[in-house]
Amino acid sequence: MAACSIENIPSPRLSAEVFSIPLGEDRYLIYAPLRRAAFVGNASTVNFLAALKENRYNKSDDPDGSLVEFLRRLEIVDAGAEIQPIFACTGIPEPVGLTLFLTTDCNMRCTYCYASAGDAPKKSMPLHVAKRGIDFIISNAIRKKEPRIGLEFHGGGEPTMNWRTMTEALAYARERCRTAGLEVASHSATNGKLNDRQIDWIIANLQGASVSFDGLPEIHDTYRKTVSGKGTSEQVMHTLRRFDEAGFAYGIRVTVTADMISKMADSVDFICTHFRTPNIQVEPAYLIGRWKEAPAAETQEFIEYYRAAHARARKYGRNIFFSAARAGMLTNHFCSVSRDSFALSPDGTVSSCFEAFSEQQPLADIFFYGKPADGQPDGYQFDMERVQHLRNQSVEKRAHCSGCFAKWSCAGDCYYKAMLVNNGTRDTEFTGTDRCHITRELTVDQILERITDAGGLFWHEMPEEIVEKVRNENIRPATFNLDMEIEHKN
Repeated sequence: MAACSIENIPSPRLSAEVFSIPLGEDRYLIYAPLRRAAFVGNASTVNFLAALKENRYNKSDDPDGSLVEFLRRLEIVDAGAEIQPIFACTGIPEPVGLTLFLTTDCNMRCTYCYASAGDAPKKSMPLHVAKRGIDFIISNAIRKKEPRIGLEFHGGGEPTMNWRTMTEALAYARERCRTAGLEVASHSATNGKLNDRQIDWIIANLQGASVSFDGLPEIHDTYRKTVSGKGTSEQVMHTLRRFDEAGFAYGIRVTVTADMISKMADSVDFICTHFRTPNIQVEPAYLIGRWKEAPAAETQEFIEYYRAAHARARKYGRNIFFSAARAGMLTNHFCSVSRDSFALSPDGTVSSCFEAFSEQQPLADIFFYGKPADGQPDGYQFDMERVQHLRNQSVEKRAHCSGCFAKWSCAGDCYYKAMLVNNGTRDTEFTGTDRCHITRELTVDQILERITDAGGLFWHEMPEEIVEKVRNENIRPATFNLDMEIEHKN
C-alpha cells in the first residue's frame, strides 16, 4: 500500500467562532462559545487561530501537529458547522405560562424600589382578570398538547398584598388543570415580610419563591423598611428560617447599592451561614423608580467585590449569580420578553416584561402588547406590530452585540434597562450599557472556573469518554504555552 503523502493531507479548517480575550502577561482566554470550549494560550496560539481564520496554514507553526489535534478534539477545527441557538416565536402568541401582576400595593417602602411601590394610588387585580388569563393559557396548553402550565406571581408591589386573588387564582388554576389533565407549576416573588399563615400557604402550594433579602441585617434595614420606616430584616429572616425548616425551595435576591458594594462578601457570608438556599442572585440597584437619581453601582468596584463574594459562596458550596453572566448557556434570548412573555396587569392588559407592570410607566408603549378581546370569554387581542418588535430583540438581531464573546449566554441583557439607559423608543438602536462590562468580566471568571474544575487544561462540554481520552493522551501543544493549571481569579 502506498504511503500517504503529507502534501495530500487537507489543511485544518476553523470550524468555530473563536474569541481571544486578553488576560495579561501574554495569556489569552481562547473561547468558542457554541462549542462550549475554552483554554488559555499565548500570543502564538492567537496568531495561529487568526491564520486559520484567513485559511492560511503553515505546518512549520505547528511542527508536531499537536495544536491542531488539540483544537480538533475541542471541535474548534475540522468539525461540522456550528448550530446557533436561535429560537424565534411566530404567529399569534399562544403562551402556556402566565405572570400575574397582582398589585401595586406594598407593605414596605424600599428606598431603591424599581416600581416605587405604594407611592401611587394602589391597583389590585380582581379575580376575574386572573381567571381569564388562566383560562387562556389552559386552552393553549390543551391545543398544543403541553403537559403543564406555569403560573407566576409578581408585579409592581408585593404579591401577597392581594392575598385573596393570589390564593383563589391558584386554586382555580389547579381545578381547571385537574379536569383537563394538566399540571400546574407555580412560583412567586416576595419581599419576605409575611405572616405565618401566608408562609404556611406558600410552603404547601408553591414550588418555589424568590425572596428579596440584602444579607447583613444592618444593610437590609437601611434600605428595606416598613411604611412607618422600621427595619424588616427580622421578619424576612423569620420567613427564611420557616422555609428552611420545611425544606422549601427558594432563592435569595440581593440588591447592592453603590455605598454598600464593599459589604457584598460579608452579606453573602451571612446568608450562607444562616440560611440554606443554594442560589443567591446579586444585582446592582437599578437606576429607576425611587433610585433613579442615585449613584450607580454598575462599576468596576462591583466586579471586584462580587469576586470576593463569589469566593465566599463557593466555600459553602453555594451558587451566586449576576443575571447576565451565564457562561455555558446557549440562547438568543436574555429573558422571555422576546419570546412572547405573557403577563397581566391589574387591569388585565398584557405586558411582556416584569418591570413594565403598568401602562402609566415610561416605555409602556413598547412592552404592553395586548388586551382582552371583545366578545370572547378568554381571548386576547394582540398588537402584532409590537409583538414583532419585541421578538426582534433577540441577540442575533443586535448589531452592537455581534462581536461580543458573551452574546450567546448574556443574549443582550435586559431590554427594559437598556431602553431606559439609552432614553429609548422603539426605533432606538441598542448601544450597550455599563452592565455589559460587568457581564463580560464575570463571564470570563466563570469560564476560567470551568477550566479549573475540569482539570486545568481546558473546558469542553462533550461526552465524558472523549474528555477522558484527551486527558489520558495528554494532548497539549507545549510550543504554544497552554496552561496546565489555571489559577482562578478568586
